[in-house]
Amino acid sequence: MIFVGGLAFSSSSEGYEDLLILLEHPTLVSATNCFKSIPERKISFCASTSERHSSLRHVYVFQREYATVNPSLVELVGTDEATTCVGLVVRNRKSGFTSVGHLDSPGLVDSGLSQMLSSVTHEDVKAELDVHLIGGYEDAPYEHSGTNSERSDGYSWGLCPKIIEALQDSATIFHLQTLCLLRHNTQYSDGVALPIIRGFVVEPATGTMAPAIFDSSSRCPDEVLRRVRITVSSEDVYWTGKLLETYDTDHDRFQIAPVSWHQEWKFTASLLLQHSDSQMLIRCSTSPYAEAPDFVKSMRMTFSYLVRYPDWQTSFPNRQPRVFKRIDNGGWEQCQ
Repeated sequence: MIFVGGLAFSSSSEGYEDLLILLEHPTLVSATNCFKSIPERKISFCASTSERHSSLRHVYVFQREYATVNPSLVELVGTDEATTCVGLVVRNRKSGFTSVGHLDSPGLVDSGLSQMLSSVTHEDVKAELDVHLIGGYEDAPYEHSGTNSERSDGYSWGLCPKIIEALQDSATIFHLQTLCLLRHNTQYSDGVALPIIRGFVVEPATGTMAPAIFDSSSRCPDEVLRRVRITVSSEDVYWTGKLLETYDTDHDRFQIAPVSWHQEWKFTASLLLQHSDSQMLIRCSTSPYAEAPDFVKSMRMTFSYLVRYPDWQTSFPNRQPRVFKRIDNGGWEQCQ
């Protein structure tokens, strides 16, 4: 159940109507405006950077992934590259355990939320959780006319109400703190809608949040293969409706779960690599006019990997995870 400002949010409406009401809630509007005013943090692992937080122990979450971190082991957790996706933060007020999920479709919401809760609540049915929702710009507007409301086919408008519905229908207490979604996360440039916030970082020990962008050095380990999992996981029935498992909370190590794919991906990837950058944007993105400059580069790395390694068992022998441990300099070393 959703609480706002310490009070239960009561509504008998559907998820769309509940979302519209919450988007107008003064407490959430104020909190969201405050969040957007925070300077964006730039997270980098490069030794040359002068920003202190670049050297902190952090965990990065890609699209369709989630990770739950222990505040005694990890100082920062976050995600970015969100356009029509939504970043979901769930933090246990008592323990500080914090889970971040990067949701990209309504079909992931129910199981994804269950995955995140199982590692945050520790089966404490009375646990009270702070929740933040960030991302999902207004790629298509919600149109209201008279007594009839009709949702256009925007990706964000399909995802955001489903998340609100799942939170409200749950027996768990969710204190909704930030709702940086849709019109609250939309700006316009030459008439084109763009997201204001594409990423964020959380300090699990305090719950402090800020907008953030991660460079490639901070999206380790195994960036390319993790991007491949995003592309092909929908074909693996094991992952239907689930967020991809990526991180071992108890041992502070990345445990990148295996995903299988058909060898026909080599042919598909080869064709996609022949596309121009503009064609690839149209074919591969839900928001081609809003992607970051390195989107096409990342997609080309993904497709090149599939061409080079068409057999998924080369990447995940015996369907075992790829495991990485932290090393003294803060980087990662594969140990399995």
